[in-house]
Amino acid sequence: MALAGRTALWWARLRSPCPAAAPLCLPPWLPAGPVACERLYSSRGKEKLDMSTYPVESIRNFSIIAHVDHGKSTLADRLLEITGTIAKTDRNKQVLDKLQVERERGITVKAQSASLFYSHEGVNYLLNLIDTPGHVDFSYEVSRSLSACQGVILVVDANEGIQAQTVANFYLAFEAQLAIIPVINKIDLKNADPERVEKQIEKLFDIPIDECVRISAKQGTNVEKVLQKVIEKIPPPHCNTADPLKALVFDSTFDHYRGVIANIALFGGEIQKGHKIVSAHTKKRYEVHEVGILTPNEQPTHKLYAGQVGYLVAGMKEVTEAQIGDTLFSYKQPVEPLPGFKSAKPMVFAGMYPVDQTEYNNLKSALERLTLNDSSVTVHRDSSLALGAGWRLGFLGLLHMEVFNQRLEQEYNMSVILTAPTVPYKAILSSAKLIKEYGKAEITIINPAQFPDKLSVSEYLEPTVLGTIVTPHEYIGKIIALCQDCRAVQKDMLYIDEHRVMLKYLFPLNEIVVDFYDALKSLSSGYASFDYEDAGYQAADLIKMDILLNGNPVEELATVIHNDKAYATGKFLCERLKDAIPRQLFEIAIQAAIGKKIIARETLKAYRKNVVAKCYGGDITRRMKLLKRQAEGKKLMRKIGNVEVPRDAFIRVLKRQTDK
Repeated sequence: MALAGRTALWWARLRSPCPAAAPLCLPPWLPAGPVACERLYSSRGKEKLDMSTYPVESIRNFSIIAHVDHGKSTLADRLLEITGTIAKTDRNKQVLDKLQVERERGITVKAQSASLFYSHEGVNYLLNLIDTPGHVDFSYEVSRSLSACQGVILVVDANEGIQAQTVANFYLAFEAQLAIIPVINKIDLKNADPERVEKQIEKLFDIPIDECVRISAKQGTNVEKVLQKVIEKIPPPHCNTADPLKALVFDSTFDHYRGVIANIALFGGEIQKGHKIVSAHTKKRYEVHEVGILTPNEQPTHKLYAGQVGYLVAGMKEVTEAQIGDTLFSYKQPVEPLPGFKSAKPMVFAGMYPVDQTEYNNLKSALERLTLNDSSVTVHRDSSLALGAGWRLGFLGLLHMEVFNQRLEQEYNMSVILTAPTVPYKAILSSAKLIKEYGKAEITIINPAQFPDKLSVSEYLEPTVLGTIVTPHEYIGKIIALCQDCRAVQKDMLYIDEHRVMLKYLFPLNEIVVDFYDALKSLSSGYASFDYEDAGYQAADLIKMDILLNGNPVEELATVIHNDKAYATGKFLCERLKDAIPRQLFEIAIQAAIGKKIIARETLKAYRKNVVAKCYGGDITRRMKLLKRQAEGKKLMRKIGNVEVPRDAFIRVLKRQTDK
């Protein structure tokens, strides 16, 4: 059979209405793998949709917000099924969670949008849904998503009730003046108590009980009623097709073949292939190659109109060209840019270095593309004597850092060294020389090695957060003791109902960044939830602790801590280094020092040859002479010997201290 004939036969099989019924074995001349197959399947001539049949009055833009594991993604799956966007099958689980890390961990880390078509009372509606993350570390994704919406579905677990992140997400939506539809999910569970949850919602959020919708997203119970509430309660977008083009870029991804794909929300005008557009941020001009909607896969359309949410491909080849929060407008009709987004405040900093320095450029490219997709990560170039050239990255939290590292490995096949997390401190300088050097009196320190000396500083400041803990009342004693150990100050205490309490504490960020959440879950048998928001800086008694090897400081192991925790941390680091550094021919003193004061020490013994083995009897002076000569040699060697710390020892010491 000719190649053209065989290809036509395979295309016919590929276009068959039920490709899932029998596995498709691709021939050797077609690209292999699920991604290639999906690209092949989706790239066949799709019929372009006409979006002009959906005027602004019949458009609803909304997000689903909730605490972790309250059923956002399951509800999104049912909404996609009811509207016919995806086929009803048992395999529809976390359809909008497209990343491998999301499916492995069972959490949403990236907001995903989908356009749904729904008919209600004889009118066809276009519903633009955005499924958002629930963990505190990804609240920036939530706030960005809400900017493209006019309303939200607030999902609360009928068994767990209101949790810390439920409260935080509610206030995000409330401050954005969005319509809020409370939905009580998982009513099919054995221990579900929707009446109790309704009372909690009424007490905390001042939403009447009769506005709550009880559903079971897993079984599909009452989910249709949620769609009807969306149409009734959420207003259409306030915009007009007759206005000049104004599009907000609220997300973007990078494609190797098409460049940057920007997710846009139109606040005015219309856009189609061939239009000349300009970026308000870069002032560069582009020609639109393709526009469309996400259903949840890309579906090209002839045009996008005001009020609609979709994607745009305009030949942006560099990742720096697509800024989240940018405004796109027509070349002939300049407009005032939209306010965009408040930049994310990094809470945790960590050094990132390639395992092999030859991979530096590949890692740089991977970081650029991944930060395009996750704009809340800040990147600063950094270098280290032991680990080479690298970067210091800022994250919104520890889970955010772990997920970012996992995505680097899975999506870009990059293996990196990630140093121990630190938080950004501030120092008010008193030295005129330093003020002149930095050009300001207050500086921010993200690298402990650059921590200024106490003599040149009038005051140190540490970041604080306002933490919200929601817990069953029987665990209050243990949790208050844990908070006091973390130098926290209690601000408020409120009983949500007869069983649950909401505590508010002012925490130093450094105390909660590593293992506070794990300790909280352990003390409360997993029932307590925790959320925090930035609360500015406060004065603190901070010190820089150096690690010395035979009197020489090791820059990579320097750390900034509170004075009260110095001894315990120094002792722990010295013990860990003793296990990590290989023994030498001379003794190594491992010391933790604050300024010139040594606060902890461990000694790594030297390898020692038995020089008196050849002495069988005889005068004792002969043995003493040999031992004295050996001791002098060791002493000289220690003076001129350089302690080489291998890279894997740095990795073992700098990695997260999970075995503490």
